[in-house]
Amino acid sequence: MRYAITPPDRVHLSVRGSDEIYPVRRVYCVGRNYAAHAIEMGHDPDREDPFFFLKCPENIVTGGADFPYPTCSSGVHHEIETVVALAHGGRDIAVENALEHVFGYGIGLDMTRRDLQGEMKKQGRPWEIGKAFDHSAPMSGLVRASEIGHPDAGAIWLKVNGEVRQSGDMNQMIWKVPEMIACLSRLFELAPGDLIMTGTPSGVGPVSRGDVLHGFAEGIGEVQCKVA
Repeated sequence: MRYAITPPDRVHLSVRGSDEIYPVRRVYCVGRNYAAHAIEMGHDPDREDPFFFLKCPENIVTGGADFPYPTCSSGVHHEIETVVALAHGGRDIAVENALEHVFGYGIGLDMTRRDLQGEMKKQGRPWEIGKAFDHSAPMSGLVRASEIGHPDAGAIWLKVNGEVRQSGDMNQMIWKVPEMIACLSRLFELAPGDLIMTGTPSGVGPVSRGDVLHGFAEGIGEVQCKVA
């Protein structure tokens, strides 16, 4: 058998200190996982069951490439997040075993057409046009968990044109990484190549063409891009 059309190239992330690359399968995103962000979005910060949405692997932008301001929106927001990359998958993964499935960590931006997402919320419709649009996931390369361990605390921030817009600590996540993996594995069969974007601290806000975004997560790395 042969392909009817030429298959697209597999999306991948670099691995720090190595010439190996990490192939991306799926991109899961956790919603409202920092209490302060839940409050600023008008929701109760009490611990509730986590909820998830998806981005497409093809949404990922790497290497500091520009983020093109998308069409059909005048309200695009930044959301800085740590990223978990899985080396092993499975179903019904126990919380106490979840970190054994982690390959490494990165940092990324969940760029959001907030105006379109808001309209979809009002109408009870899916969020894809607000979350899974082209270039909506600028992302760093990965660093192996075998090198840095499993960071569960440390500063995370985003600067826009040198000014701090978002600032928090990874220990402020409502649902911790092992819990996210365990919960996701009850809903989906996880697999090597899956990424989890873990939620954003407070301070989300709009970007404009020409803005320079610089994100940082302590012990993990940095991500940078310009809004084109």
